[in-house]
Amino acid sequence: MSELIMVADRVLIEPDDGEKKTRTGLLLPASVLESERVQVGMVVRVGPGYVIPNPEYSDTEPWAEPKAPVRYLPLQARIGDEAYFVRKDAIEVTYEEKNYLIVHHQSILALLRPDPSEILRNVGEEPE
Repeated sequence: MSELIMVADRVLIEPDDGEKKTRTGLLLPASVLESERVQVGMVVRVGPGYVIPNPEYSDTEPWAEPKAPVRYLPLQARIGDEAYFVRKDAIEVTYEEKNYLIVHHQSILALLRPDPSEILRNVGEEPE
């Protein structure tokens, strides 16, 4: 998926489309989960951030080394985070036969970031 690039403050999320079990044991199909206001998914790609003007940019000094007219304020979301976001603000896209959602960073309500020690805990161990 290296060709797909997010721009500005957009985040590509792989939605959690599986069935969900309620506390009482009732299985909810994916179609019911789509109607919820808040949805959960895994962050797959992140844009460069919010565009802000570069205070060092000047087009009036032709002898100066050229600088980019804009900078980017980085986003909080990182690849691998679990994102809780407002479903109605998401745009559905299909890429390489897989469904994704493109969400503005401002529509993300919370991020659940895995602890690096938990990820690396089982590295090198034989599977059971």
